[in-house]
Amino acid sequence: MKKNGFIVKLPEDIDALSQDEEYCFVFNNGDKRKIRFHDYHEIYKIPGLYEHIFYDRLKCISHKVVTSSLMEELENSQDTVYDLSVIELGAGNGLVGEALKKKGVDSIIGVDIIEEAKDAVSRDRPDVYNEYYIKDFCNLTEQSRNEFESKNLNCLVCVAALGFGDIPPYAFANAFNLISDGGWIAFNIKADFIKDSDSTGFSKLINYIIEKGQLEVVANDSYCHRFSVNGKSLEYVAIIGKKHANIPLAMV
Repeated sequence: MKKNGFIVKLPEDIDALSQDEEYCFVFNNGDKRKIRFHDYHEIYKIPGLYEHIFYDRLKCISHKVVTSSLMEELENSQDTVYDLSVIELGAGNGLVGEALKKKGVDSIIGVDIIEEAKDAVSRDRPDVYNEYYIKDFCNLTEQSRNEFESKNLNCLVCVAALGFGDIPPYAFANAFNLISDGGWIAFNIKADFIKDSDSTGFSKLINYIIEKGQLEVVANDSYCHRFSVNGKSLEYVAIIGKKHANIPLAMV
C-alpha cells in the first residue's frame, strides 16, 4: 500500500512474533528497509509513517480512548478541561497531544527521550505543545525537576509507552511525582503488564500506589489497543485516576 511516497509491507505468516519484535518493510525513494515497530527514531524520520503503520494499518485507538476517558471523568468532577496543565510522558510525534488540544486543553508540555520525536513534532504538529523537552526521566537532574515543578503541573498523560523498556517504572514514578496532589493521572498499559506474572515492574508499582492510596483509580477500561501484524487483538487497560501523594522512589 502506497502512502505519502512510501510503501509499507507487513510480514506474512507470522505467528510467534512478540509485540516488541514486530516489524515491517518500508520502501521509500528506491530504498527498502526493515524497521522494528519500537525503533521509533527510525519511524519518526519519515513523515506520516508512524500514523500509517499504527493508525491506518493496525487500527490503533489508544489516543482516542485515553483522552476521551479523561474528559469523561473531568465532566464528572468539579474540574474542567481549561484547568488542566498537562505533561505528556513519551509524547512521540504528538498524536496524543493533538487529541488533547482538540478537546480544549490549552497547556501541554511534551517529553520524550529521542530527538527524532521532537523533530517530528516540529515538522508535523508545531502548534500542539507549549514546550517540548528531550529528557531521560530515569536520570532527571535537580535543575530539571525544579523547572518542571515550577510549571504547577496537575495532569500526567502517558499513552502506549509503558512496559517495553521505553519508559521504565522509575521514569513513570518521577513524572507522577511532578503532578500536584489532587491532580489527574491518565495512562494505558498492556493488560499482561499488570498481571501477577509481569516482569516489567509495572504490576508491582501500580498495585502498590493503588493500595497505599497514592493513586485513586476512577476509571479502568479494557479495550483493543491495536491489532498485531498477524491480526490478533492487543489488549490494553486505560486507567484514569487522581493523585493523592508522591511515590517513594526507593520502592521502585
